[in-house]
Amino acid sequence: MSESQDFGDPFQDSKAAYVLSNVAEVVERVLMFIPTKSLLQVASVCRLWRNCARRVLRTQQHLTWVSAAGPSTTELHSFCSLLAEEVEKVFLLPKTVLMMVDCEALSGQAYCYEQSKAKKSRQCSNTADELNQIFPKGCDVVGIATPGIVLTPTGSWTNPPKEHQEGEAGFAVMLPNTDGVHIKPFHFCKKTISLSAMKEAGLVDNPELRVVLMFIYEAYKSGGARFLNQILEPLTNSKALIAGGLVEGVFSPSRDCCSKGAYGVIGLALSGRKVQGASVLLDQEVGTAKEAEATVRRLKAARIPERNTLGFMFACVGRGQNYYHNQHNVEADAFHKVFPNTPLFGLFGNGEIGCDRIVKDDYTLCNSESDTLQHEYTTVMTLVHLG
Repeated sequence: MSESQDFGDPFQDSKAAYVLSNVAEVVERVLMFIPTKSLLQVASVCRLWRNCARRVLRTQQHLTWVSAAGPSTTELHSFCSLLAEEVEKVFLLPKTVLMMVDCEALSGQAYCYEQSKAKKSRQCSNTADELNQIFPKGCDVVGIATPGIVLTPTGSWTNPPKEHQEGEAGFAVMLPNTDGVHIKPFHFCKKTISLSAMKEAGLVDNPELRVVLMFIYEAYKSGGARFLNQILEPLTNSKALIAGGLVEGVFSPSRDCCSKGAYGVIGLALSGRKVQGASVLLDQEVGTAKEAEATVRRLKAARIPERNTLGFMFACVGRGQNYYHNQHNVEADAFHKVFPNTPLFGLFGNGEIGCDRIVKDDYTLCNSESDTLQHEYTTVMTLVHLG
């Protein structure tokens, strides 16, 4: 036996090796079962695999999410410890990520609700850095800390959503780069806000603007109310759907433009012919589960497709379990009953932004003249379709 036969590759003559090195159809079929992060790694095997991996990536256009809730058994926040592991398994290369966690994740004074004792303090900056580094470079991450979280458990679009007004909770909704959908993050503080900056962000003079999700932080500071009006005034008469809330803080993108503790706003501007949106306002007159369901059901009039559609719930911290006479999860359950195949995400905050806007086929908005965008002790329930 020759030396080359003794030490040569034992698979060089196998049919399997030949097929996986030459038949693109088979390679693509195999790569479809590999999560995206691993897919990017195996793309370096050879030119054929690189080209096949690119074609497979173009088919991974369905949004996905990772969520977690409940006390952690480690020093890490329950969501933080799960996110890095779960991102390895997703079949999506995210272009935009909307991430929300409860305030405890970034406060440095974490509290274990199950054991009723203080945990070791977490460092705010370290937690924020770790969350941001999980996603690929070039991915736009909008990260928010808020008093309470609304989430749909990871796994299935039909999982019932849950309201978490206490304890550890968080989610990351990962959105792909989709044809006909343009998602642009924005971030303004008092130093950077201007009409020209809003125009550059696609919030003003943009005929294709369909939905704006915005989150104002430190709004209670002196000048915060005036700043909020400065943001909302150009959007009041817009045909776009406006929704969001007042939150405790943000951890992504970085706040290099303003000092610590300064007020500002971050959010996402969603434009494009494929984007659709609708919202209803659960005001203080809505006080029972039946009334909540009836209000949410009005969203059906928008006739928004179920596929690639998300629900968002922006509620006041004064609502929830105490508002509904110790009934838990009332509004999230009402949404799930009306839209059982649509995941719901959101927050409990210190003020709500939005109104009743049922969008028709020609994007004419209902009752826009009488609507105001700022509220207290309400819930804004929103549908957003991403093509």
